[in-house]
Amino acid sequence: MKKTLTILLVVCLVLTTLFVGCKKSDSATKSATEAKAATKIGFVVINDESDQGYTWNFMNGMTAAVDKLKAEGYNLELLVKRNTTESSIAKDNNVELAEEGCAIIFNNSYGFEPYMLEAAAEYPNVKFVGMTNCGGQVDENPNTYNAFASIYEGRYLAGVVAGMKLNQLLAEGKIKAPVVGYVGAYSFAEVISGMSGYFLGIRSVCPQATMKVYFVGTWGDATLEEAAAKALIDAGCVMISQHSDTTSPALAAQKAGVFHTGYNTDMTTAAPDASIISCRINWEPYFYTFIKNYIDGKENPADYTGTIADGAVALTSLNEKIAAPGTSAKLAEVEADIKSGKIKVFDLDNFTIGGKVGTNDVMYDGFAAVKGNATYDGVFHESEFQSAPYFVGQIDGIEWLNAAY
Repeated sequence: MKKTLTILLVVCLVLTTLFVGCKKSDSATKSATEAKAATKIGFVVINDESDQGYTWNFMNGMTAAVDKLKAEGYNLELLVKRNTTESSIAKDNNVELAEEGCAIIFNNSYGFEPYMLEAAAEYPNVKFVGMTNCGGQVDENPNTYNAFASIYEGRYLAGVVAGMKLNQLLAEGKIKAPVVGYVGAYSFAEVISGMSGYFLGIRSVCPQATMKVYFVGTWGDATLEEAAAKALIDAGCVMISQHSDTTSPALAAQKAGVFHTGYNTDMTTAAPDASIISCRINWEPYFYTFIKNYIDGKENPADYTGTIADGAVALTSLNEKIAAPGTSAKLAEVEADIKSGKIKVFDLDNFTIGGKVGTNDVMYDGFAAVKGNATYDGVFHESEFQSAPYFVGQIDGIEWLNAAY
């Protein structure tokens, strides 16, 4: 009898151990499954990486941020909708990403915003971020955000580089007039602010320079951009720059034997004898911080403006082979002065509009989401009320060659 009881006790102990072990195993399996569930990040982009410019720059920033977070132990999955048109397709792509389980969805084009906001209203538990936009910070949805950077500071620096080259060409007798050409996508604040900052950078070192602008009415059409650049060169422009998404203006400058400064990416590979430098927004810090904050349970600002001081505005490497002598030192000096606040890009002493000092009513974008008086202390304060630019003043010395878009 005692032997039988002993056997029964042993059997019970074995069964209990197995049961507890199974529970532990089930718990471990559940924890492992939960650990494998990645936070999905969505990205809706207007072109693809083949543009070697706008979307290429965004994707570089995103992949760098995701890779950095993964290296720190964050489990992420990136889903991308490429070649999205500024139409209802943008909403469809946002909705599809939300349905696929994305916790955050970034959008990289100005024209996506109305569609993104519609999707945001339908998916309140998903964070929607529009870059270069301004509506997310003022709409009724707490899950919408805006981000941009003070790229006009980078434009100003690129303008200094261009101005130094113009001075060299004048001194060497290679040109008679320092005329600059600018390929612009659309005639609204983002483009006008950037091209004006660029022009003011040029004039800070080459006061006699003038600029002609040709708008193409699209962000990334290589054929139209090339045609616009050629038209500017035919009009006497010896330096070409751009707020457009492809390398076509750089290639046109190379073919014509004139010079170029670019945007979004280093264009010296495409045009080594023409392109001197580019300015760009470095998106990696913003993507990294936004995603990390979300996962860590921290709120992100509804509107974010990156600056040259915090690394969000950057320049590509100077093409020393064709840059004017002394450019590197001058560039370092001016960059330091912008960071310290000594140089204000839109200092009212440095430009006029219609022969007069600029006033807020002719410089502040009437379509801006946030209204305000940005003109005080002798300066127009760009991107302080909202991250998206709102300077629309038509500075004397800049000629628009075609109708506005």
